[in-house]
Amino acid sequence: MSISLQPVKGTRDFYPDDMRLRNWLFDIWRNASRRFGFEEYDACVLESEELYIRKAGDEITGQLYNFEDKGGRRIALRPEMTPSLARLVLQRQSSLTFPLKWFSIPQCFRYERMTRGRRREHFQWNADIVGQPDQMAELEALSLLLTAMRMMGLGPEHIRVHVNDRRLLDAILDHIQAPRENHLAVMVVMDKRDKITPEELNRLLEEQGLSPEMTARLNTFLAMRSLDEVLAELGECEAIASLRTLLERLEQSGLGGYARFDITVVRGLSYYTGTVFEVRDAGASLRAICGGGRYDSLLSTFGGQDVPAVGFGFGDVVILELLSDLGLLPQLDRELEFAVIPFSQNEAPLALQIAQGLREQGRTVSTDFSYRKLKKALQRADATGALKALLLLPDEAAQGLAVLRDMKTRTEETVPLAGIMEQKAD
Repeated sequence: MSISLQPVKGTRDFYPDDMRLRNWLFDIWRNASRRFGFEEYDACVLESEELYIRKAGDEITGQLYNFEDKGGRRIALRPEMTPSLARLVLQRQSSLTFPLKWFSIPQCFRYERMTRGRRREHFQWNADIVGQPDQMAELEALSLLLTAMRMMGLGPEHIRVHVNDRRLLDAILDHIQAPRENHLAVMVVMDKRDKITPEELNRLLEEQGLSPEMTARLNTFLAMRSLDEVLAELGECEAIASLRTLLERLEQSGLGGYARFDITVVRGLSYYTGTVFEVRDAGASLRAICGGGRYDSLLSTFGGQDVPAVGFGFGDVVILELLSDLGLLPQLDRELEFAVIPFSQNEAPLALQIAQGLREQGRTVSTDFSYRKLKKALQRADATGALKALLLLPDEAAQGLAVLRDMKTRTEETVPLAGIMEQKAD
């Protein structure tokens, strides 16, 4: 029987070169999070299916990798982290000190149609502030997000933060007299606006109780490009005032160049209750790179009390593609300080001793016990990224000496074995 050597469709393998890049990205996420005082947490990739089954036709419900386990329980692979966060908070809500500032980098799975930047598994940086009702939570979340972007070399010429407010969308739907009980479902449909044809969009909106006249009026609002335009048609409301303040504060913090109001930002998950935002490629593609918002009522959907919360999810697939397109991916060659190369089995015990001593000093050391010809062994040391090669040759080793080769300059010197520990890497 022939077994496929390819990864499962929509998933990825990570060879060492890929892992260096992944770790580079994760290090940026972790360092940025810690600069802002966030603590890391995690949860199992397996969760109860009911954690993700929601009303309003969330796409995520139909994208689950779900199954029944041997105990008859309905299980799902984690498609997103926020419900797991809610579960963790509810477990210990009485003993936690709020506001919480937590982050994680989970692997998530969704059975969805694959396009550029979308796979069926991805890693996602999640950062959430739980228990802070003031708008400063949104500002801190956006500042964290943009700090990480800057650490990747992305400026306002590369990306934009598009901000909106679910309450503004609610006010618009009330204004056009859309059925209140269908608002969430309508927003889920609106989030598909850039992915389907106008005819299909209108059909789906009609299924949610919008007449052709209502749809036309809604599309008029969605074509507006400024808060002033919306204000002129809708009148003053809490959401407009909140958005205006948010944009002003981003300007005051020096991040205004990244931000703009965008009435088309909806976010497809039904639990958002206020501010919503997406970071998009500023180029022609306008790809959504990441997004998030305020979700003050999520905990109550699981039986707890409402706790204000703001957070975002930032996947690894799209950002790595964007950085590659912009030529901003770093060159991450493998680096070792030492390659220890014994000439034969007679020098092998000495190689182990020297290598272990260097490692206990915190050095990175590779040993080559292939006993190949010296030229081949040095080629291998060069391929591993070693800065220095330590050659343990019979005559020199018998005198307590070794040949130390600088792999960059191709120069060699004979050194006492006792002094090897004092060698410094370049």
